[in-house]
Amino acid sequence: METADSTDKGVGFPVLFGVIAILGAVGLAVFGFTGDQTAAGWSFAVAMIAASLSIAAYHQYS
Repeated sequence: METADSTDKGVGFPVLFGVIAILGAVGLAVFGFTGDQTAAGWSFAVAMIAASLSIAAYHQYS
């Protein structure tokens, strides 16, 4: 009989990085409206990296 070793990392890390990605997207929108292009660019970078890490974490731990 096989046993499965389940962990919460399969859910926790993707959700964590998803929340960070959403915050980056919100920052992109806010800084886009205020006209601060440098901050909007950094917010976009944070959103894209966090989204990529979210997908990678899902595939790694699920």
